[in-house]
Amino acid sequence: MRITGGDGSRLGVAASAVRQHLENSVLRGADLTRTAFVVLWVVWVWGESETRHVAEEAGIPRGTLTGVARTLQSRGLLRRIDHPTDGRLVLLVLTKEGEDFMRRMFPAFNDEEALVTGRLSDAECRTFAEGLRQAVLQVEEDGEERRRSGRPTWFRGCGAARRAWGHR
Repeated sequence: MRITGGDGSRLGVAASAVRQHLENSVLRGADLTRTAFVVLWVVWVWGESETRHVAEEAGIPRGTLTGVARTLQSRGLLRRIDHPTDGRLVLLVLTKEGEDFMRRMFPAFNDEEALVTGRLSDAECRTFAEGLRQAVLQVEEDGEERRRSGRPTWFRGCGAARRAWGHR
C-alpha cells in the first residue's frame, strides 16, 4: 500500500504532532529546541566530532549549527575546541554537564516516544519502525535528486501545476 493523497498529509500531521509533543513534554522543561537536542545527541553518541559531521548528522546547515553550538556552549553543555592538526576545523565535545544532561534527558525522551506508540502492539511497533526506516532510506537515496530537479513534489495531482511545468 502506498501513501497517497490524504494519507500523505496524515503522515505530515502525525510527524508534526509527535515532534510538538516531544518538544512540549521533554524539551520545553529543559529550555531546549529539538535541533539543540539532536546536536547534543549526535555529539553524545559519536563523541568529539568535527562541526561539519555534526551538522550533517543533525540534518542542519553548518551556519545553523554555529548558532546552536554557541547557545549550548553558553549553557555549559558543549565545548568547541580547535582541531589538533588542522587549524581551520573545529571540534565539538560535550562537557561533564552535557554528559549528565543527556543521561537524564535521553530516558525521558524515550519514555515519551513509548507513549506515542503506546496503542500499537509489539508487532505493529516493529512494522511501524521498519516502515519509518524505509521512508528514511527512500529520502536519503532519492530525495536529493528530487529536490535538485526543481520540480515541486505536489504537482502530480494538480493539472494547473502540471501544465505550468510542461506536463500534460
